[in-house]
Amino acid sequence: MSIAPRLTAEALHECCSSRRWVELMLAAEPAGAEQALAASGQAFDGLCRTDWLEAFAAHSAIGAPQAGDAIGAAEQAGVQDDHATRMALAAANIEYQRRFGFVFLIRAAGRSGDEILVALHDRLDNPPETEFVNACDQQREITALRLASLLPT
Repeated sequence: MSIAPRLTAEALHECCSSRRWVELMLAAEPAGAEQALAASGQAFDGLCRTDWLEAFAAHSAIGAPQAGDAIGAAEQAGVQDDHATRMALAAANIEYQRRFGFVFLIRAAGRSGDEILVALHDRLDNPPETEFVNACDQQREITALRLASLLPT
């Protein structure tokens, strides 16, 4: 069994920047979309906190994709049209980062800036460990979307 042709280490790193997750995915050698998504879940189950934080660190702040982050910019398309929402997100992102020590993660694809802002404010009240679990869940969702985009159906 061999990994689907487009699932190179580089392509996998674009899905999730945890080096350990990429290693586990390459070792799993999933042959198709269903197997790759299952392998992704298993790989995530094998990560430690440091691996998760490495994955989180590669994400741009919501509303402010880094230069060259075409994937993040495309996923955050619902945020780009409203200057006031982007400014509110920027302020809330700073508060979130200060409180939890990592970037706010949410599957932004298909969500408006206002929806994301509400979710960010709601999650600011969470205890740190609850929010770490939420961020992990969002990383899984983001990765699944990115991975699925690479695979034939």
